[in-house]
Parts: sequence; C-alpha cells; structure tokens
Amino acid sequence: MALLSLPSARACTSVCIGASVLLIIVVAVRAEQAMEGKIISVTQALCGDMAKHNVIRPGAIVGCERLKLIKFSYFGFDDRIHGDGEIMVMDAAAENVLRIFTKLREMRFPIAKAKLINHYDGDDDASIADNNTSAFNSRNVAGTNTLSLHAYGLAIDINPLQNPYVERSEGRLKFSPPAGVAYANRANGKDPHIGLAESIVDVFADEGFVIWGGTWKNPDYQHFQVSRSLAQQLVRLSPAQARDLFAQQVRR
Repeated sequence: MALLSLPSARACTSVCIGASVLLIIVVAVRAEQAMEGKIISVTQALCGDMAKHNVIRPGAIVGCERLKLIKFSYFGFDDRIHGDGEIMVMDAAAENVLRIFTKLREMRFPIAKAKLINHYDGDDDASIADNNTSAFNSRNVAGTNTLSLHAYGLAIDINPLQNPYVERSEGRLKFSPPAGVAYANRANGKDPHIGLAESIVDVFADEGFVIWGGTWKNPDYQHFQVSRSLAQQLVRLSPAQARDLFAQQVRR
C-alpha cells in the first residue's frame, strides 16, 4: 500500500479539519435556530387534524388560513431546555408570541409542557388537568354562549396547575384544575422559578397581551389575552393589515 507524501498528508489533514469545523458551525446554527423557534403556516394535514379533534369547528370565526403554528424551546421544571414546544395563535400576533416564549426561556421561567390542544380532542379541562400551556381552541367561554378569546387565537393559558382558575361562590373557592388548590397562596408570585404568572405579566403586556385574568373577580391566573374589541377588528382585516394594526397596538 502506497503511503501519502508529507505534503499530501498535510493537505488531507487541512481538508478534514476544515470539514469538521464546517460541520460544527452547521450544527451550532441549527441548534441556535431551534432555540429561537419558528413560525409555520398551518398545513392542510394539520388543519384536518384540528377538525378531527374538535379544535376547529364549522363556522369558526378564525380559520386555519389565519392561524400560525409557533414552535419554540422552553425551560422546564426539571431545569432542562425542551425543544418540543408548540402553540397555535392568530397570524397577526405570531411574531409577538414567539418573542414572549423566547423571553420566558431566557429568564428561565419554567413551563411544564406546551402541546397543541389536538392532543386533548379540544377538551380544555383535559388540557389544563395535564398542566398544558395552550392557545387556540374554537370554543365558548366555559358555561356561557360567549365566544372565548381562545377561538380568535388571541388568548394564552400558561401552566394551569400553578395558575388555576378560581371561582368564588357562597364564600367557597373552587379550583380548576382541582390540584391547583396547592397554589392558592400567591404570595411568592414574583419568583419566576415557581412558574406563577405574576412574575411574567409584563412580558405578555409588552407584546400586546395586556389583559391578565389574575385580576378578575373570579381569578383566572393562567390566562392572558388581548381586548375583545381588538380581536374583533383583527379578524375583519387582511393578514397584512391585521399585523400592522397589532404592531401599532403594541407600540402604544
């Protein structure tokens, strides 16, 4: 077997090192892109899956063509970064929502999980019982005929266990999910590592989600949304016009 001459060996070494460095750069770039997240249009297959699982219904005020899928990474309660975060929102707010979850990861605010509500057949109770962070679901406000802001893709529920809905009735408190009673004391809400929403109200407000359910008579600590009047305006506009209007609201 012929041996490589010294110049040839050096050339081979240089090429191999160069290829290795290039591979490392490509891997690093892809890892950074995965970390930053991405905004994806809803495919016909995904839209069909949403319909199959009762997440989007006939006559929905916002259809698949006005929704965007946000893929993002998040900091978990296990002190690790998870790259499987998904949430569905209206197109007008997609960039802002991605920035919200990027900021939450950077500040190491823990999120239990973030799956599309397709996984729960559109059942909000099942989603919150699983401590799932979610957004779009074509449904009414529970127990009413009023369309929820989730049906516009302009409301986000985060860590429902740590941030339960609390109904006050006849001097008693009812928690949803029931296990949320463990977080009835909100005194430590400024510590982001507990996963309580009090510490991230400003993060949502800075990106246009200025209404927090934690201030309501029956507190819904998990819930952030835009105003109903804004949602109604956005849905009547073209995607480009809606993005411009939402951006204007955020700047204000």
